[in-house]
Amino acid sequence: MYQDILFPTDGSEGTDQLAAHVGSLAEQYDATVHVVSVLDTRNRFEGPNMGLGESVWSETERERAETVVEEATAQLPADCSVDRYVESGVPHKVILEHADRADVDLIVMGTHGRTGIDHYLLGSVAEKVVRHATAPVLTVRI
Repeated sequence: MYQDILFPTDGSEGTDQLAAHVGSLAEQYDATVHVVSVLDTRNRFEGPNMGLGESVWSETERERAETVVEEATAQLPADCSVDRYVESGVPHKVILEHADRADVDLIVMGTHGRTGIDHYLLGSVAEKVVRHATAPVLTVRI
């Protein structure tokens, strides 16, 4: 049923819980897991990165994203087939593009369940993916 599963992650708390779901599905269906972390290019000059030059920001964020991908991969079953990706752009758009490009059968991602002003200000990557994905999306509240 599932040959390719997309596992987008930002390394936030709950990734281990999410990896357990992904790993279980991958084992059950002998699927390849595509672990992807997105460098959010919208925020490159805000927050703790403010004032960094573009090349320093890119290098720092790429290293962080590569670490996130490796940590998520390490939480999957050892015999699981895994492809690793670090991409740049707007997270929900990159996830949707990657899902289409890799022709995945399922997207499994976490949701924080934010409501009110937090949801309005931060938006929801998971919600945008659910609304626009051509593949089924399994969300796990983390």
